[in-house]
Amino acid sequence: MQNPAHLKFNDLAPDIPVLDTEGKPIQLSSLWKKQTLVLAFTRHFGCPQCKEMMDELHSARPELETRGLTLAIVTQGTPESAKAFCADRAPGATCLADPERRAYAAYGLGRGTAYQTLISPSIWKSNKRLKETKGWKPETPPAGQDAFVMSGTFIIGTDGRVRLPYYYEDIADHPPVDLLLKGFMGMDWSKPIEGAILPGNNPQS
Repeated sequence: MQNPAHLKFNDLAPDIPVLDTEGKPIQLSSLWKKQTLVLAFTRHFGCPQCKEMMDELHSARPELETRGLTLAIVTQGTPESAKAFCADRAPGATCLADPERRAYAAYGLGRGTAYQTLISPSIWKSNKRLKETKGWKPETPPAGQDAFVMSGTFIIGTDGRVRLPYYYEDIADHPPVDLLLKGFMGMDWSKPIEGAILPGNNPQS
């Protein structure tokens, strides 16, 4: 089966229903209507790089909120398992369950290649570093979670348009927190994108 197409800058963000940690349906648009949204999709719960990403997002959340951004984390887990995972890794964050991975597909997050998920040199270096510094190692995903599904991070404006689509080169490639906080080329995430995004051209200037 062919992987879904990637979203681009200024595309309309798919408004997919997911579940909150109590199992109640929630439309993603309800999260970006009032405030610019950082929407972060995790891989499976046994992925050490995902734990690192969650820790970084949790640490950055106060500054994200100061800059007018709200954070939501989408997982492959059931509502119950997502609640436990986020309580451990990112307490207080909005955590969502997408066990059928419909939102993953809508946001272009398909299954990675063996290189992207297993054998890239950056993954081996990351695994070694995280084992030495955190004691984490790759684990078998919980039942129902796909070890090959990729992560992604998206910034979505209150107009429902994608300000930043960040697709990982491999599973160790999560976005720098500074990019989420400050954008690039002087970009203000709260403002609509107008014109092409090219080196040396700030579309919001």
